[in-house]
Amino acid sequence: MPTQTDDELRERVLDVADRLYYGRGIQAVGMDALRAEAGVSLKRLYQLFGSKENIVEEVLQRRRRLWNGLVEAAVATGATPRDRLLAVYDMLARWFDDDDFRGCVFINTFGELGATAPRIAELVREHKAQFQAALAALVAEAGGPASLASQLAILAEGAQTTAAIAGTSEAAGHARAAAATLIDSALTPTRAG
Repeated sequence: MPTQTDDELRERVLDVADRLYYGRGIQAVGMDALRAEAGVSLKRLYQLFGSKENIVEEVLQRRRRLWNGLVEAAVATGATPRDRLLAVYDMLARWFDDDDFRGCVFINTFGELGATAPRIAELVREHKAQFQAALAALVAEAGGPASLASQLAILAEGAQTTAAIAGTSEAAGHARAAAATLIDSALTPTRAG
């Protein structure tokens, strides 16, 4: 079997870490379990990453890129600014129907490590702020008030948590309907009476 480069080995470890952490939880997966599943010695694992926290950080960075790609692809399907905003909730519905859906990895990670790992908490906050900024750009394109982006982000975050707990994708449809109401209300000119 050909020897893998450090980069290839890192990617294999990160693939395994992502799957195990997302499926079982970060604290439930020790370095020995990660080592065994990835087929790497413990010494090599520490040479590649330095610490478990570094592995978690890299898994989150990969998930951020994946999430951003999913949002961008969904938004690209919308013909109008309103459609682009609502496409985010359609993407959530598809994601919630995945057999391995276990909620938002960022919310899950913050719940496990946010109080004890400041760098992890910072990465989660950055990710959530980036998502809200993406929604803010779409809201601005639609001509809506800045506050609408925060409201839409909260709906998406709540849908992720609800879907994970309930084990059903129905939360995405409810969030989409609420988002449509908020968007339509924010974009409808008020009449002086």
